Amino acid sequence: MSRTLVTGANGQIGSELVDLLRERHGPDRVVGLDLNSPTARNGQSRTGPFVTADVRDRDALAQVMSEHDVEAIYHLASLLSATGEEHPDRTWDVNTGGLKHVLDLAREHNVQVFWPSSIAVFGPSTPKNNTPQQTVLDPTTMYGVTKRSGELLCRYYHRRFGVDVRSLRYPGLISYKTEPGGGTTDYAVDMYRRAAAGADYTCFLRSDTRLPMMYMPDALRATLALMDADGDALTVRDSYNVDALSFSPKELVAALQERVPGFTCTYEPDARQQIADHWPASIDDRAARADWGWAPEYDLDAMTEDMLSHLRSETPANQEG
Repeated sequence: MSRTLVTGANGQIGSELVDLLRERHGPDRVVGLDLNSPTARNGQSRTGPFVTADVRDRDALAQVMSEHDVEAIYHLASLLSATGEEHPDRTWDVNTGGLKHVLDLAREHNVQVFWPSSIAVFGPSTPKNNTPQQTVLDPTTMYGVTKRSGELLCRYYHRRFGVDVRSLRYPGLISYKTEPGGGTTDYAVDMYRRAAAGADYTCFLRSDTRLPMMYMPDALRATLALMDADGDALTVRDSYNVDALSFSPKELVAALQERVPGFTCTYEPDARQQIADHWPASIDDRAARADWGWAPEYDLDAMTEDMLSHLRSETPANQEG
């Protein structure tokens, strides 16, 4: 029985994508892989095959692919932007070395690959508003360097070896199911959680720092839509721009204050502000819309309503984060 493999299965995207793929294909048809076993969530344990392994170990990946007859890989294992600046060597090894192993094995086994890139590939020379699909890419973080290097690897393996690898440049992703994971845009997730718990928030970015964002349900839809698309229709083989909404911390605060009376936010920018200053404020994703019909469903108000609804249902009334 052939299966789908998801690396980084315990992460923000992976933990939700594994569940979604198991709903789509069946619990036994999706293998999760991460450094540690999955933890219980919402009082229930995850079901389905799971492997503990390091994506830097090519032999371990090869064994998993052979034992489970893997036909598609969602390679999500990665260190994020802020964490990457603290551990640049490990970030290169995990993000770039791990992808190279996956692409080599995909070539050998003729499997389809999804790999996420990021707005971190852009930099200070990139147009900040409506950032084009084809533009200057000058990342200023090790995370961004690994993502641009990964984009080039994906395009090379497709052109040189015919590997069907597909990629999205995710904006900041927001989810109620997982904790912030070390990304610069994770302030939004943390702010939602504090507000839902009845606590105030101290933001590590300036109030006017506008960044592209996407609600996780939209990100998952985009991922599966790209993987389902006709390969002949795809004109981008490094990584597609995808956009959904853009907002600043003060705009998110205003949306929360409409629904959480008394919520306040103070601002104490730290080193992550320098990272955010080099990223776009909005993204031009016309290629994704034209090639495979991408369109987001959530705006800021719809996302805020849904986030607070879920977080409040999971947060005890007396908890203050």
